[in-house]
Amino acid sequence: MSPATFTAMCSANASSPRRWDGTPTRTPRPRSLRVAPDSPTRLVRSAQPGHCPDCGNRIDWHPRTDADDRSVGLHPQELPAAAVPAVSRWHVSSGIAHPAHDGTPWCRIPHAALCPARSAPAALTPQLTALRRHLALHTRRLINNGTLTTRATPPAPEATESCRPARPIAQLLSVRYIASRPIDAIQCVAQTRQRHRCTRPVLDDQAPHGTWTLAPTTLLGRRPPSPSLPVGRMAVYDLTHLPCTEQLRWRHQHCPDHATSSAADLALTEWEPFDLRLHHQHIHPRLPGSTRTQHHGT
Repeated sequence: MSPATFTAMCSANASSPRRWDGTPTRTPRPRSLRVAPDSPTRLVRSAQPGHCPDCGNRIDWHPRTDADDRSVGLHPQELPAAAVPAVSRWHVSSGIAHPAHDGTPWCRIPHAALCPARSAPAALTPQLTALRRHLALHTRRLINNGTLTTRATPPAPEATESCRPARPIAQLLSVRYIASRPIDAIQCVAQTRQRHRCTRPVLDDQAPHGTWTLAPTTLLGRRPPSPSLPVGRMAVYDLTHLPCTEQLRWRHQHCPDHATSSAADLALTEWEPFDLRLHHQHIHPRLPGSTRTQHHGT
């Protein structure tokens, strides 16, 4: 057998990157995510996937560059810039969302402008109207399948105010913060080995707990920013008596397993500096619940 014949036979029998019908197969290139060395947090520079709690549709959460410290939820697909009003155009660069158009024919749009669970904006182009209708159909499928449950009417404030603050105020590292959810519902933001967000709460039975105390609404030596704001005492989940490592764990919003881990964060921390002018409606003048509830942070 000649070398040419042997080479032809090997080439014919060699496996080629094609499917049974002859179409080429494309192997996606693995994309490694890393933490930016100049980042103040351990959050990876990529979109954090999530779902809208009102309609169940997918949202990509991105940190933003404007004055608002909270992340912005954008529709996962790009849209033609001509179909999106100028005030709703966003673009993403290096994982950061910018509230402006970058001059390309494509842009991103906030999910709030398309959410079928909210009132439709006044000015919607035909393309956005069709997309909003498509999202509404997906929401209806989720409701029919039992995957999404509509939010019930919240109880009266008097019923929840004395037992479980919806947005409690905590004091740690000599700073007061307000949380976006009850103390026992604050979830760890670290990434697991399966590259999912950790489902464990920050409050753990094996770790020391904070205590509910009644503290002055204003810091010592300071006056309220307005005479109309309440002056007195409010319920505060005090963590200042804990070791500094525990306070840092709460500030970084990590469970005990991820307190010293080098894993990246999959979400931004939900702490917000407490401002008497902005958050006075969340002040509770009484301690929540019973003695057991106070020790377990609910």
